[in-house]
Amino acid sequence: QVQLVESGGGLVQAGGSLRLSCAASASIFSFNAMGWYHQAPGKQREWVASITSGGSTNYADSVKGRFTISRDNAKNTVYLQMNTLKPEDTGVYYCYSNRNGGLRYWGQGTQVTVSS
Repeated sequence: QVQLVESGGGLVQAGGSLRLSCAASASIFSFNAMGWYHQAPGKQREWVASITSGGSTNYADSVKGRFTISRDNAKNTVYLQMNTLKPEDTGVYYCYSNRNGGLRYWGQGTQVTVSS
C-alpha cells in the first residue's frame, strides 16, 4: 500500500506564498503521474496540477502562472509552489498518485487558508 504524506499548509495573507510537499512511500518512478487536488469549503474536489513520470506538467486555468508543480526524485517528493495566493485558494489540498491499471492513491490532505 502506497502512502502519501502532505505537509506545508498553513495560514497566509492574500498575495503570499506557500509550498506544499507530498512525500511518497514508494519511488515516484513507479507512478505514471502525481498531482494535486483542491477542495474548497462546501465544494467538490477539483484538480489543480499534475506532473508525469516524464516530467510533463499541466495546470488548471485558475492556477496557471501562479502555481508550479515539481518533484525531487531522490526524495520521492512532489511539491506545489503556490504564489500570489487568493482567498479562493483556501481549502484542503490533496496529493494523489496514479499507477497502471487505474490505481490511484491519495494523501490525507493539508489545509491552506488565505486571508483577505
